[in-house]
Amino acid sequence: MSAEDIERALLRIAHEVVERNRGCRDLVLVGVRTLGVPLARRLQDHIATAYPSDDRPPLGAVDITLYRDDAPMGLPDPVVGRTEIPFRLTGKSVLLVDDVLYTGRTVRAAIDALIDLGRPRRIELAVLVDRGHRELPIRADYVGRSVETAPDQSVKVHLEGKDGEDRVVVRRLADGHSL
Repeated sequence: MSAEDIERALLRIAHEVVERNRGCRDLVLVGVRTLGVPLARRLQDHIATAYPSDDRPPLGAVDITLYRDDAPMGLPDPVVGRTEIPFRLTGKSVLLVDDVLYTGRTVRAAIDALIDLGRPRRIELAVLVDRGHRELPIRADYVGRSVETAPDQSVKVHLEGKDGEDRVVVRRLADGHSL
């Protein structure tokens, strides 16, 4: 995906979110650290621009490090990021935002983290790329692009400001090692 493809996808998702939620009332956006946060911020900006009469939905961030199911065995010295939810989750419609949906394990961990902070009315999922290969019964409500991949491929999202330019790249893993 090029920078234009990414922005077009985010704009489409923003319109779909507002339409499905009948506005922004009780809608909050939560990005999964790390790349879900800038994507959630862009969705927030698109929603505010396209629907200036609605309240701008608040933005938060969730770190899933300690909620990962591989944390006890695969993370000897985990680096825990900050979860920043500056609003109540109880009774809200939460739009959870991440860059790539793959096995579903990150989303499961994020949902567990959110539920520890409150009882949302509902949680919807928006992802820039859905690459398939689920290990858990999780699906996205909003998808920028579905990409057919093989298990030995990697999908990398690069965002301006962090990586220099916006793009999504699919690569074959070299000798079974991730890129």
